[in-house]
Amino acid sequence: MEELFQPLTVGKLELPNRLIMAPMTRARASENEGLVNALTAEYYAQRADAGLIIAEGTQPSIVGQGYVNTPGLHSPEQVEAWRQVTDAVHGRGGRIFAQLMHCGRVGHPTLYPDRRLPEAPSEIPSGEQMFNGTTMLDHPTPRAMTLDDIARTIDDHVLAARNAIDAGFDGVELHGAFGYLIHQFLSDNSNQRTDPYGGSISNRIRFAVEVSRAVADAIGAERVGLRISPTNGNNGIQESDSADLYTALVHALAPYGLGYLHVVEFGNRDLTRQIRAAWPGTLILNPHQTPEETLTPESARAVLQAGIADAVSLAKMWLANPDLLPRIRAGGPYNTDDRDTWYGGDHRGYTDYPTVARA
Repeated sequence: MEELFQPLTVGKLELPNRLIMAPMTRARASENEGLVNALTAEYYAQRADAGLIIAEGTQPSIVGQGYVNTPGLHSPEQVEAWRQVTDAVHGRGGRIFAQLMHCGRVGHPTLYPDRRLPEAPSEIPSGEQMFNGTTMLDHPTPRAMTLDDIARTIDDHVLAARNAIDAGFDGVELHGAFGYLIHQFLSDNSNQRTDPYGGSISNRIRFAVEVSRAVADAIGAERVGLRISPTNGNNGIQESDSADLYTALVHALAPYGLGYLHVVEFGNRDLTRQIRAAWPGTLILNPHQTPEETLTPESARAVLQAGIADAVSLAKMWLANPDLLPRIRAGGPYNTDDRDTWYGGDHRGYTDYPTVARA
């Protein structure tokens, strides 16, 4: 397993190992203010041994929110709340990026104080639903973004990225995967615009490239990562041209020197290899798994041995094993994650997973 414990440089950040904690929505922020708390700080600090923690999806604006009890990075109060998290992680010797997640059409008017419609590239609903804490609500038909809306949204990402650095994060990851806003612009079934942001591949990648470039200019390219999930059908997404689409995106982003590209794999290893060949920088891979599977240290090691990626992100393994690195070195055993406590709640299934010392 020594491949997992080799150091890695990401931008100007020195990672002591190649096991990344993947971003995982935990829905434990305050309902109306989007504030994290001391329990959040404890949760991430427990896992500070990760080569890099990529924190949970965090909305860069009010209308960017897509779920209840998710945190934000668009108000002074949110910035101050996140400082307790970054201080706790750094106090344990860790490194942590914020993930900026604008959900686009994956939202609902009940989440916004003015009850506005969520916004998206086109007036095409996701066909999915949102849980509001009590019941399931259909995602409405979103409002198509104007060119002014697009410019404002790019500015929102820049402000949130600056807020993240002010809050003590080491950098930010832009969420361009799983059917959220950046992914909605990339996909030809959710983006049916006829202006410079829709139609051809070069137009559909424009928003992703412009957001990445603007954030890189604001906080330094070495502090910026982008997450993508080629061929992923979450939240009503369909891609008819994934291979050409992501190759074009990677080539367009390559000159900007981003800190990393984070690929979530959905069964197409050939496409992953194609992206790896086209991307000149650090590549983090979340390898393919079925919904019933949990990625293991063995599968992470195999990816590194094959040269497919420079680092591997794990989710459920980190969620359930705050002391994952010592467990790997000892050959296990590993805790099993409790699916019933993934989203919302208190410390149970969050900060109370046993470590080896107290198992």
